[in-house]
Amino acid sequence: MFDDKTWNVPLSVPKSCAVIGGGPAGLMAAETLAEAGCLVTVYDRMPSFGRKLLMAGVGGLNLTHSEGLEAFLSRYRGMPLGSMVEAFPPEALRAWCEDLGQETFVGSSGRVFPKSLKASPLLRAWLRRLAELGVQPRLRHRWTGWRGDALVFDAPDGSFETVHDAAILAMGGASWAKLGSDGAWSGIVEQAGVATAPFKPANCSFEVDWR
Repeated sequence: MFDDKTWNVPLSVPKSCAVIGGGPAGLMAAETLAEAGCLVTVYDRMPSFGRKLLMAGVGGLNLTHSEGLEAFLSRYRGMPLGSMVEAFPPEALRAWCEDLGQETFVGSSGRVFPKSLKASPLLRAWLRRLAELGVQPRLRHRWTGWRGDALVFDAPDGSFETVHDAAILAMGGASWAKLGSDGAWSGIVEQAGVATAPFKPANCSFEVDWR
């Protein structure tokens, strides 16, 4: 079981890795692995990457918040995310955007946005970086499970199998099937004997004291 204490445990870098899911989590995993020298292929069932990221950009793309780290971490109480946020805090996210040529600014609420107030320039710059790192895109590839050590995909030219040294599943939840998040992967891993937790809303959580 992954927990907050295991985040900084060093791992060996595989020679090749499949990242299944081309949203922000999958693309960041691909970038990190490629920078470490891994040959990375990103598979996604949709015709383009980052579709939910682009939808978030309709509202200006709130990237993070400018408040101090201690206050920022308090927003995640009860979740095993402390060391992850500390390893990549809001300042690091802003620096990453700047390195992609996308300047950010702090709004009146303290929230951080790209100066363009759009996701598309950031995504284009990110995909260029991944291409320069040698990351291979495989679009319209739906992962359907395993056959032995091979990953199985349905692709435009039919079903095929491929073997990598490691695979990262970054397919998100079940919030927006139209944009790629249909949660179908949970049934695949459950059939393989991997326990999963039920999907729950995450974007608008709040606490109410009913006493």
